[in-house]
Amino acid sequence: MEAVPIPRLRLRVTAAAETIVRSGHPWLFADSIREENRAGQLGELAVIFDRNDRFLAIGLFDPESPIRVRVLHTGKPATIDTAWWQERLRQTLARRERLFDAQTSAYRCVHGESDSWPGLVLDRYDRTFVLKLYTAAWLPRLDEVVGCIRASLHPHRLVLRLARSIQSPAQEQGHRDDGQLLLGEKPDGPVTFLESGLRFEADVLQGQKTGFFLDQRENRRRVEPLARGRDVLNAFSFSGGFSLYAARGGAKSVTDLDLSEHALAGARRNFALNEAAPGVAACRHDCVRADAFEWLAAKPARRFDLIVLDPPSLAKREAERARAIGAYRRLTADALRWLAPGGVLVAASCSAHVSTEEFFGAVRQAAREGGRPFTEWQTTGHAPDHPATFPEAQYLKAIYLRSAC
Repeated sequence: MEAVPIPRLRLRVTAAAETIVRSGHPWLFADSIREENRAGQLGELAVIFDRNDRFLAIGLFDPESPIRVRVLHTGKPATIDTAWWQERLRQTLARRERLFDAQTSAYRCVHGESDSWPGLVLDRYDRTFVLKLYTAAWLPRLDEVVGCIRASLHPHRLVLRLARSIQSPAQEQGHRDDGQLLLGEKPDGPVTFLESGLRFEADVLQGQKTGFFLDQRENRRRVEPLARGRDVLNAFSFSGGFSLYAARGGAKSVTDLDLSEHALAGARRNFALNEAAPGVAACRHDCVRADAFEWLAAKPARRFDLIVLDPPSLAKREAERARAIGAYRRLTADALRWLAPGGVLVAASCSAHVSTEEFFGAVRQAAREGGRPFTEWQTTGHAPDHPATFPEAQYLKAIYLRSAC
């Protein structure tokens, strides 16, 4: 007896959800679904219809997530097959053409929802590529995705990274682990790459994000010329990205401040990788292991001419938003006490739940209340390889302030 084919998963949604999906938003929440023809399976394609039974969108279904469908395509019906995936990846990679020269061998190739790959990130570190998944809906399609990456990019090595929330289902679905090699051989240690001619290392198997904070590249480049002749403090320094740019830019000294000895050790190794650069060789590099919040809250022991504040996200959920805004304000106020007259403060936030206006407002308020006049030089957002095409994707922002002499 032949098996009866399973009918395509069909969903109908609320009127409000129709409007949201038509506007291009990539998420369909569970409470927006008013009708489905059968129970959906993880990772299958769900077709969304409007109230008039017309095609609205198609996306990846996840029966366990509040985001029930990650939208892949809207408009006219489309056949989602291997050729479709290959063409989508070609278009995504084409948007990165001419963004980087031979002096930069690490960048984001695929940036999730904003590149129409919802919940999927692909980063390049020279010949090593890192695929990070933020939704279990990709797990049943992983082999197909890897095939597309192999055909388009010919990676020497491809590493799988998994968001913490999907590590258990990944084990259950296909014995997939965070840090697993999908292609190539396991590296002996961190892989190295170039960024603006500087050499860095990335722990692609266990490091934060995919191994390095590629999203701050443009701000690191802006800091470099500001550092000439200055004593620089890099708070929440991680592996010293801002510090190396400052050193090459002519900083007299750079102090890395971080709670993690592992991160500070990485900063020292990154400086060693670039010791042939005259500016790096001439710059005094100090490391301070301490909680940056506590250290900055203490009585200033010295003054710095340039301070970079780039803390981890202070609001990982909406309920933490108000507390985070207050923390940014206090952190800025404390840092300004360490800033020398005429000095520059660069304050950044990666908290998606704190809006750009709220973050800039907190920093500006702290500057006003500090009693010294400040000039606002500029504000910045996302790097071109990290586009943000819908509100929830807009997480990165930075503001540059200069103190009066």
